[in-house]
Amino acid sequence: MSQPLTTLQELAASLHNCQRCPLARLGRSQVVFGVGNPHASVMFVGEAPGYHEDQKGEPFVGAAGQLLNELLQLVGLSRAEIYIANVIKCRPPNNRDPEPQEVETCKPFLLQQIAMIQPKLVCSLGNWATQTLLERKVGITRVHGQAFYLKEFVLFPLLHPAAALHQGTMLQPLRDDFQKLKELLDRHGQSAATQQHAASDAAPTPQTEPPISIAQQMDLFGS
Repeated sequence: MSQPLTTLQELAASLHNCQRCPLARLGRSQVVFGVGNPHASVMFVGEAPGYHEDQKGEPFVGAAGQLLNELLQLVGLSRAEIYIANVIKCRPPNNRDPEPQEVETCKPFLLQQIAMIQPKLVCSLGNWATQTLLERKVGITRVHGQAFYLKEFVLFPLLHPAAALHQGTMLQPLRDDFQKLKELLDRHGQSAATQQHAASDAAPTPQTEPPISIAQQMDLFGS
């Protein structure tokens, strides 16, 4: 019986020449696993690699990636701080939408990435990432900019940067989404700082309560 994978490096190595779905035979250059801080508190999840991502082996390095970088700067984040991955690890031909079989084949690996990184906040970019992580059919135009408190993390859907580049009317709503994201992150930071300050001022007492649960951690993002 094989041992369970315990690190992102091991998981990436296991997918290096993945042949589990037809995308392996439909022109992909390489598997685009993910990149960033393996201990990130914030993770971004997109749809699938495009041409530039397929060539470089890194998500969001084309025009949509440049826009994402600009938006990250607006909220005080850098790519070095976060982790970025896609639902689908291989480029679909001509950047078409993923097929349901492809999503179901790749989804377990995305969930393993999330479980290994343990982010408190996951930002889903566009329809496919949002529907995959919410596990229900819902249009991104209805749910973007809202926080969903799931069992293991807070999900914050965002419009996809590529869609905003193709449809100029989406660009300002995308910027507005990132402003809401900044407010959410600021609230979390203030809550954590307040708790830390209160703890430092309190007299030391024996710990009689259990460690903070995942659900309580999520409350730090309270809306």
